[in-house]
Amino acid sequence: MEFFSEWLIIVGLMLVGAAAPGPDFVLAIRNSLVYSRKTGLMTALGFGLGVCVHATYCIFGIAAVISQSIMLFNLIKYTGAAYLVYVGVKALTSKGYKEAQGEDLAHRTDIHWSKALAMGFMTNVLNPKATMFFFALFTQVIDPHTPLAVLVVFGATCAIVVTGWFSFVAIVLTNKHVRGKFLGFSKLIDRICGGAMIAMGLRLALAKGSAHS
Repeated sequence: MEFFSEWLIIVGLMLVGAAAPGPDFVLAIRNSLVYSRKTGLMTALGFGLGVCVHATYCIFGIAAVISQSIMLFNLIKYTGAAYLVYVGVKALTSKGYKEAQGEDLAHRTDIHWSKALAMGFMTNVLNPKATMFFFALFTQVIDPHTPLAVLVVFGATCAIVVTGWFSFVAIVLTNKHVRGKFLGFSKLIDRICGGAMIAMGLRLALAKGSAHS
């Protein structure tokens, strides 16, 4: 019963964390609307793989080291900020849908699934706030005596919840009725999402918080 209650806590907190505005959410919206359902789903899977990394180092205690090391924390912070700015600039300079006259949605230009996967993974794994979130999450529901098998289940649950949530977002946003309303605004969507990514990256780089904040 204790395991189930802790598992429910993790599911609830992960759903709240995934649904909160942030780099993952912005990228999920952009890739789903500007590209395709497959791209949106692969981006979601990338987020899930990033969560696996966070869960792994939390399970083995590396997050405790990162949380106490200003140098390591800042390295992750600035690397993540630079990547967010890079993705934002790419979005700002994109040309939106590259559709020839008369083409339908099924023939629009898309990106390779591996690129979408990498974008999702990098955006999630380089977010230092995710490091602290998972560290806080795992320290609330586990103790040094928690069996490794239980920790693995908790980590897998986190990855499944995040992948499932953003897959749902991708499926909703790629519905033909929903996408049809956004089709004529692809460049604007890129500009908004790109600006949001750059703003998040700059905010992250300029934040005064440290590993002890």
